[in-house]
Amino acid sequence: MGKTSSPSDFRTLVDDVERKLFDQLPDDTWVYPGHGADTTLGEGRVVATKQSEHPRGPAPARRIFRPAGCHGDPPVGTSARARGARTEVYADRGIAAHRPFEAAPSRCLPDVTFACQCCRWVSGGRKWLPMSDAGANSSGDTRTESGEERTELKRVLGPKLLLLFIVGDILGTGVYALTGDVAGEVGGAAWAPFLVAFAVATLTGFSYLELVTKYPRAAGAALYTHKAFGIHFFTFMICFTVMASGITSASTASLAFAANLDAGFSLGFGVGSGGVLVVALGFMLLVAAVNLRGVGESVRTNVVLTLIELTGLLLVILVGFWVVVQGDADFGAVVAFETAGDKSVFLAITTATSLSFFAMVGFEDSVNMAEETKDPSRIFPKVMLTGLSITGLIYVLISIAAVATVPVGRLSNSDTPLLEVVKVGAPDLPVADLFPFISMVAVANSALINMLMASRLLYGMAKEHVLPTFLDKVHPGRRTPWAAILFTTAISFGLISYANTLSETGVSTLGGTTALLLLAVFTVVNVSVLVLRGDRVDHDHFVAPTALPVIGALACAYLATPFSGTVTKLYEIAGILLAIGIGLWAITWVANRALRADRTFVRDPGDLT
Repeated sequence: MGKTSSPSDFRTLVDDVERKLFDQLPDDTWVYPGHGADTTLGEGRVVATKQSEHPRGPAPARRIFRPAGCHGDPPVGTSARARGARTEVYADRGIAAHRPFEAAPSRCLPDVTFACQCCRWVSGGRKWLPMSDAGANSSGDTRTESGEERTELKRVLGPKLLLLFIVGDILGTGVYALTGDVAGEVGGAAWAPFLVAFAVATLTGFSYLELVTKYPRAAGAALYTHKAFGIHFFTFMICFTVMASGITSASTASLAFAANLDAGFSLGFGVGSGGVLVVALGFMLLVAAVNLRGVGESVRTNVVLTLIELTGLLLVILVGFWVVVQGDADFGAVVAFETAGDKSVFLAITTATSLSFFAMVGFEDSVNMAEETKDPSRIFPKVMLTGLSITGLIYVLISIAAVATVPVGRLSNSDTPLLEVVKVGAPDLPVADLFPFISMVAVANSALINMLMASRLLYGMAKEHVLPTFLDKVHPGRRTPWAAILFTTAISFGLISYANTLSETGVSTLGGTTALLLLAVFTVVNVSVLVLRGDRVDHDHFVAPTALPVIGALACAYLATPFSGTVTKLYEIAGILLAIGIGLWAITWVANRALRADRTFVRDPGDLT
């Protein structure tokens, strides 16, 4: 394939050949080399090349696999050398391997696809499946009938489970903690910023729908950015920004958890007190301990937690409805705009929208479930839009119930605004005693999911050698990335401690920083859709009307600028977090050059998750 001077250059060359030739052309394509005999891509695909030096250790030779008990012809497309190779059965895998070279059987199966002519099995990424189950034909085609690429992950998510996953991912800390702060910006018309945030999120949702159905892989914004621009440092920064947003979101949740614990047990700590700080830090330590132990996240567990979160929000809506029936609702407040200082109504709404957008984020995480969703090109569009619509409606009803029941001043000064609604609207019911604990479950689930995501992203970047390698350490027993978990927890400690000094604005500051970071990412995602319009794929996918990503990019970019009324403090926190990322990248770049004579680049965005 050509002469190279370093292991990284060789790996890059191999990856380019596989991506540009093997992944694009069929196996029966003839190759006429400048020297040597004519051949086909099918034969060239399986020529094993042993690499003695590799940034991540010795790389295994390419191996040809077929199921145990198969005694027929070798898989379609195997080379002459592979046809003469001996066959060995590995009990731990239940497969037979044609091994033209020695290679450790514990390594992953090759990504190339082979079909066995005699028993009609097909390799589906990292395992063999019967063709009757895999839906493949005798030529080794592993696409489903709908044209979706078959993956190593089991496609178990149908429309109902996916809908509950999306709704559960969006609901959480934002609406429980920031409804009062939003009302403090615009007065009684707190529903307006939530409605605008819903519209902006939906515009971005259309972009994610086109990308996730076009590239159904569990990698998200980093994958889309890399495909659109191909700039490794830019891909890294997008990935690090998403990771930082997870830490700020979890830190927001920890402060909200502490406030609800204080209210639930009547501890009397008060906002910004040392007691709240101790509880918040202790809660984050507990999250880290659970993360270190290892959490088997399942969609069904998420369903249970989602139902608990929905129960709390439906209680608030029902209390608001009860207040209306009793004739005690203040509907005049619902349509009143009361802006702070000399802000115009437009600026007040955009400022509050930047804050309330924190309550709408989470839908973008669902793209990481693409490889586990049945027929994602067909299911994802209607389910994601339905999920966004449901949460948007809930938020509007919550904000109307809140301002119609509780005076705006009392609402905006509370760290537990929805609890105030329940106390005022149903003072004689025991619901008020239970509600803080429902809120704690909601924000705890958000914190755990975000810290899991942040630590795994950090670990993935370290494994890709774009961050210092000490961050890729894994606990030998638990198999959890302990170094990344401790690093992200340390950052959260700093954020929580700083936000606690801000007293009443601590929660809104961290929530606003989360929204700011993700608005920047969403701007890039909306632009990526337009850039990738020229990249054709061989299966049907959702296509958003061109105007939507354009408007979405402009709206997200505007809300992320100071012109929208975003306070300077949010940029300071976001800037410090991103500076940490740039510093770590720089250290890694120097180490890679000096110690390994290697480049610093993202080899595969899919490995970041």
